[in-house]
Amino acid sequence: MKRREFIQALGGAAVFPLAAHAQQRRPMRRVGVLMNVVADDPESAARIAAFLKELQQFGWSDGRNVQIDTRWAAGDVDRFRQYAAELIALAPDVVLASSSLAVAALQKVTGTVPIVFVGVVDPVGAGFVDSLAHPGGNTTGFTNFEYGLSGKWLELLKRLYPP
Repeated sequence: MKRREFIQALGGAAVFPLAAHAQQRRPMRRVGVLMNVVADDPESAARIAAFLKELQQFGWSDGRNVQIDTRWAAGDVDRFRQYAAELIALAPDVVLASSSLAVAALQKVTGTVPIVFVGVVDPVGAGFVDSLAHPGGNTTGFTNFEYGLSGKWLELLKRLYPP
């Protein structure tokens, strides 16, 4: 009886390394970031640091389980086009776009890679999304304010400071 248990254990031990070797590591996720400022700008460094910190709170760490590829277009339209094409060629899982120029450049080179924007004033008016509630397509994001409120701000200013 003990001999059979020993043989079973030995057989199981022989198969274990093969089973462990067959397990594949999950592929590293890839995030593209297209910034509208220069790399050495203190505000841009703070934004990237905040982004990395938030990712870490959700268990994502650059270089460990996510690869973050950042490009700095510095407001140059040609750089936006070039860097958008570069980032999409890297086959990211998602791209973070930090301006309207970034979103426009990215939408020209991909219709499938998800694009998340920040710092876009009027994404509906610019034609990037169908609506804020239901963006449609591969683009979604956050705005600093709802563009339709700008008329209300003017009305408020007129009440505060009548002519």
